[in-house]
Amino acid sequence: MRFWKTDKRGSFDFYLILATVAVLFIISVICVYGMFYFKFAELQNMAPPLKVAYMEKMNEVITPFLIGLIVLLGICVPKRLLPTVWLLRFALFLVLAAAAAVLIFNFKVGLVVVLISSLILQLAVLGMALAGSEWLNFSKKGYWVRVGSSLVHLALILFVLDLFFYQYHWLHLALFWVTTGAAVLGMMFCFYADGLVAFIKRRQ
Repeated sequence: MRFWKTDKRGSFDFYLILATVAVLFIISVICVYGMFYFKFAELQNMAPPLKVAYMEKMNEVITPFLIGLIVLLGICVPKRLLPTVWLLRFALFLVLAAAAAVLIFNFKVGLVVVLISSLILQLAVLGMALAGSEWLNFSKKGYWVRVGSSLVHLALILFVLDLFFYQYHWLHLALFWVTTGAAVLGMMFCFYADGLVAFIKRRQ
C-alpha cells in the first residue's frame, strides 16, 4: 500500500505541517538550552551588561527560526480559506507588505504585520469553523476536529506574538493564558473528538 501517494493539497498540507513541527522543535530546544544555561552559569548573579549581552545573543540565535515560523504561519493560516494558486499570491502580497513595513519602520514591525494579518485570518477561520462552514479547506472532516485545529493554530500565532510583547507585563500574561487555553482545548478537540461527541449526545 502506497500511503505516501497523496493529492496536491494533501502533500502541501503534509509538508507545511512537517516544516512547522521541525521549526517548533528547534525553537523549543533553544529555549530549554537557554534556560538551563542561564541557571547553571548563574548569570542572574552577574553584572547587568553580561545578562543583557547573553539575552541579545540568544535573540540572535532564535530569530531566524522565529522568522521561519512566522512565514509558515502566514502561509498555513490562509490555506484554510484560499485555493493553492490564490494562497501563493496571498503569500507574495504578505511578503511585500511586510517588506514595506520593514522599510518604513523596522524589522520587528514587519514581522508583527505578518502576525497580525495571520491572527485576523485565523479568527475568521475559527469563527467559520464554529459556525460549521463547508467553505474551509481541512484535510480531515468532523466539526470538533476542525474547531480544535483552528484553536491550535490560533495558539501558535498568539505564542509568537507573546514573544514580541513579553516586556508588557499585563499583555504578556493575557496572551499567555489565552494561548494556553486555546492550545489545551484545541488538542482536546483534535484528539478526543469522538469522546466529546459521545459525551454531548449523552447529555442531550
